[in-house]
Amino acid sequence: MGIECCFRSDQGKVRTSNEDACVANLKSRVFLVADGMGGHAAGEIASQIAASTVEEIISGGEQQPDMEALLQVAVATANTRVYETQKLKPEYRGMGSTLTVIAFRRGRCYLAQVGDSRAYLLRNRRLIQLTQDHSLVWPLFENGVIEKEDISRHPQKNLITRSIGTHAEVDADLRSGDALVGDIYLLCSDGLTDMVFDQEILRILSAGNQSLDNLCEALVSEANLRGGPDNITVVLVRIIPD
Repeated sequence: MGIECCFRSDQGKVRTSNEDACVANLKSRVFLVADGMGGHAAGEIASQIAASTVEEIISGGEQQPDMEALLQVAVATANTRVYETQKLKPEYRGMGSTLTVIAFRRGRCYLAQVGDSRAYLLRNRRLIQLTQDHSLVWPLFENGVIEKEDISRHPQKNLITRSIGTHAEVDADLRSGDALVGDIYLLCSDGLTDMVFDQEILRILSAGNQSLDNLCEALVSEANLRGGPDNITVVLVRIIPD
């Protein structure tokens, strides 16, 4: 199984800084998006700690046969490091980050999720959301109270129920599945999905034989064309023949 990837992280049209972080490590086959929260640049610090910690642990665990256990250790360690940092420095109090990570081993994709950044899979021209938002609003969508497109407009949209570093412990959603040649995985912060809905993402990713670089640029540009009120980060991973 071969892999190619591309990423973009854009400040957007409104924010004065970028609190997103991402990893696209082809050697270790680990890819992630982290969206930080907290004032005084604390969100940027939280997302960077989370991203670098997970990359470090996954990259150092290549001989670990149990990928789900390795992901659990990586998420727990990231959570502890962010939590301890915000406890030690009053100016960072309350900081945290989302974390959406995928790693590939032996023809399978392993995913861990905390927060409301998302992972999607494009397979056979069908777009599948692999994650669930850990937010107050997501159950309203699941229970049919609101449409998925209404999530981004809901007044409580930004109230997430799980994040890295805000509590001493955190539960991550874990899942795994076969990775097939032709699959495209998209990891993204809500700066993309608040502005560009699933059908539009599907249209962009399905547009001819585009390079991943062009697809990344198209996704970020579309979010910015719609106002770009938040940081926009996308990571694309395509499975190719060896």
